[in-house]
Amino acid sequence: AGSKLREVFDKINNLLSGKPVQTEGQTVSVTQHPQGLEFVCYKLAEKFVKHGEGEVSFHHDSAFPIAVVLSGIWELHPRVGDIFLSHLHKKCPYSVPFYPARKEGTSMEEYQRMLGYEVHDSKVEEQDHFLKRMSGMIRLYAAIIQLRWPYGNKQGAHPHGLSYGWRWLAQMLNLEPLADVTAMLLLDFLEVCGNALMKQYGIQFWKTMFFIQKSYIPRIEAVTSSGQMGCLSRLKNFVQKCLQAEEIPLPKGILTPSFWRT
Repeated sequence: AGSKLREVFDKINNLLSGKPVQTEGQTVSVTQHPQGLEFVCYKLAEKFVKHGEGEVSFHHDSAFPIAVVLSGIWELHPRVGDIFLSHLHKKCPYSVPFYPARKEGTSMEEYQRMLGYEVHDSKVEEQDHFLKRMSGMIRLYAAIIQLRWPYGNKQGAHPHGLSYGWRWLAQMLNLEPLADVTAMLLLDFLEVCGNALMKQYGIQFWKTMFFIQKSYIPRIEAVTSSGQMGCLSRLKNFVQKCLQAEEIPLPKGILTPSFWRT
């Protein structure tokens, strides 16, 4: 509910503003320790990324309520946004976007960590689980760049708005595609913020969609084996439908004005 989300936002904002906040039966304040504010900013940013790789990866719709709170907090407390990006980029290098190359002397285990895989006791997580986590983080990022906290003053620009999404898309299409990962990330990104990018960039956006269909999808196909076609097929269908309809559908779960009256 919108009212519940406002409560969450106010509590986080009050904590970061140095006001005492009630939690689990005790009162806490960042002023209780010289590094209190820095610690809270760090843990909060980390928590938002964890929501992306956990909650959002399983429930796509949850990207929007989480993102709108973070967007508002970022506006009022830029330090949280900066640390959020550093956590996100480390956990999901594709959010830069960046495909780390393996350097000489780097162990396979270390390299897999650089690619975003979780490695425990030399065991690497399964590909499906890895892709799900990356998908959740990209969806959260794609939601953040298009959302503003509706109760802010909105005098300044969005601290990390759609221009960053446009840049992400352009840089992504300049990278050589990876099997599995590239098709999934592009589809996630376009499903979540394609509509917002279409409204903002118009004809330039449609040129990019046409480029994806004619040039980039064949390049993804060239590196994709027959057993990895699922996500690529979904991306192809999505792009084709959008180009035919000359419209990108609104993302599922977007927060409507009526949400804030609940």
